[in-house]
Amino acid sequence: MIVKPYSPNLGAVITGLDLSKSISEIEFKFIEDAFHKFQVLFFQEQVEISPQNQIKLGKYFGELHIHPAAPKMNNYPEIFEIHTHKDSKISNGAEDFHSDVSCDTKPPLGTMLQLHILPEYGGDTMFANMYMAYEALSDKMKFFLNELYSYHESEHFYKGRYEGENEVNKQYPSAIHPIVRTHPVTKKKALYVNKFFTTRIQGLNIEESKLILNYLFQHCEKTDFQIRYRWNKNDMAFWDNRCTLHKAIWDYHPMERKGRRVTIKGTIPY
Repeated sequence: MIVKPYSPNLGAVITGLDLSKSISEIEFKFIEDAFHKFQVLFFQEQVEISPQNQIKLGKYFGELHIHPAAPKMNNYPEIFEIHTHKDSKISNGAEDFHSDVSCDTKPPLGTMLQLHILPEYGGDTMFANMYMAYEALSDKMKFFLNELYSYHESEHFYKGRYEGENEVNKQYPSAIHPIVRTHPVTKKKALYVNKFFTTRIQGLNIEESKLILNYLFQHCEKTDFQIRYRWNKNDMAFWDNRCTLHKAIWDYHPMERKGRRVTIKGTIPY
């Protein structure tokens, strides 16, 4: 196995490992250490992984998360199919920077996405380092934010978004999380807000909350913290939702982009 940093900001490319097969304890430890160091991993030179094996791979890292709103793959509720094509009216809900399902009480630890069909050009994914975003703040701003919590809500985003899905009894989770969270493994602090789900700050009035959140959203999206990844067929990306944001660029319509993802359950942010 070879690991090569993708950028000074975050990310690493891993080659020499076939994810379609079972991984050993040594390989698992190698991936886990790289994951915590680089925040997002890109496994290249892969073959298409079956749904069963992708589920098995995800379970090495923890219990799998079932998406509360998105359509599930037949017989594999753990699989979220990513598919956009000429008839799609919207992308798969990833067109702005976000952390996956941060509206859950226990938001996901990480996400594994493999793309099997790529557009001829376009369809890149961007990632942003939230450790760096926090560290770039002034000490007084850090002190101010360290005591604040924000609401992460989902009904405004999920309701009616996925065509053909029955809205009856649909779950629309919401939660309150610290604006600055501590990573449970690295113990580093990261900003934890995003445009998709973070709606207001607890304890501030509407105007104050809007001003602070808009500033933080813009700050988190500074190019200094970002990378942009150009996919190869069957690449597998594995990103840490606790310390990164990501954004899929929908610049390839009407071309097709398709893949499958599994998401690993996390813990309550603190």
